[in-house]
Amino acid sequence: MTTLVFGHKSPDTDSTGSPLIWAWYLSEVKGQAAEARLLGEPNTEATFVLERWSLAKPEIISEVAEDTPVVIVDTNNPAELPEAINSADIQAIIDHHKLVGGLETKGPIDITIRPVACTATIMHDLMGEDAAKMPESIKGAMLSCILSDTLEFRSPTTTDVDREVAEALAKDLGIDIPSYAAEMFAAKSDVSEFSDSELLRMDSKEYEVGGKSFRVSVLETTSPETVLARKASLMETMPTVALEDSVDQVLLFIVDILNEESTMLIPNELTKELAEKSFATVCGDGDTVVLPGVVSRKKQIIPNLTL
Repeated sequence: MTTLVFGHKSPDTDSTGSPLIWAWYLSEVKGQAAEARLLGEPNTEATFVLERWSLAKPEIISEVAEDTPVVIVDTNNPAELPEAINSADIQAIIDHHKLVGGLETKGPIDITIRPVACTATIMHDLMGEDAAKMPESIKGAMLSCILSDTLEFRSPTTTDVDREVAEALAKDLGIDIPSYAAEMFAAKSDVSEFSDSELLRMDSKEYEVGGKSFRVSVLETTSPETVLARKASLMETMPTVALEDSVDQVLLFIVDILNEESTMLIPNELTKELAEKSFATVCGDGDTVVLPGVVSRKKQIIPNLTL
């Protein structure tokens, strides 16, 4: 039976590339039939990466059948996975986020969760000497995942291991990292074709803080002014998305990659209270607040959220 490899909903570059990487490894190295899947449309950067490395976009699924063998990558959070995930036959988890809990397996499995910036970095180590067998397209996907998750090594989540793997891959591929990362980030910054609701869900995760549930959305861009130009309509759309997604509030952080800061939208008193308590800032009467140095949801936003 074919093993399905997938990451979280609202797939970014790591949750698009890592399933392809691990499905290749299982199929071509381990001789185990495996295929990558996505739990939604990939974002613009991930789409660019697929096209740049001539990788076919994996099939998009919303559910998995009972007893289907699966490998979960880039998440261990049931809220980011198909509703019936615990009825599947989970074979392994490869991730770099905090352990959430709630997944149930049918037997002992391999779980690898490491404090690095990117799932693909972990995969490179797990492959060992077999990593040298990766074709150019898979190496390109791995490099892209690492550059995306580290924001070209700007993110505080970046480790020496992430950098070393990325630099070795870039050298092998003949890729200039600053130039290629600029292409990736330019693709990520082009959000003109997306509706406000799509932007609010594009790169988002659900979390509960102080008895309130939040959809925490992050838009990483080299052109924050393009997103901020839509500030009014984005704030008008937030209550609708919150209602449809059964959360109390949508939080939006617009990450300025080049200036290494975030702008958080402040549409109401709840978000104002949360911003001031979480980031030791003063919002005043404005509908935005700038958070210098804050670029990582995993390390700087989520851990600090307080009500």
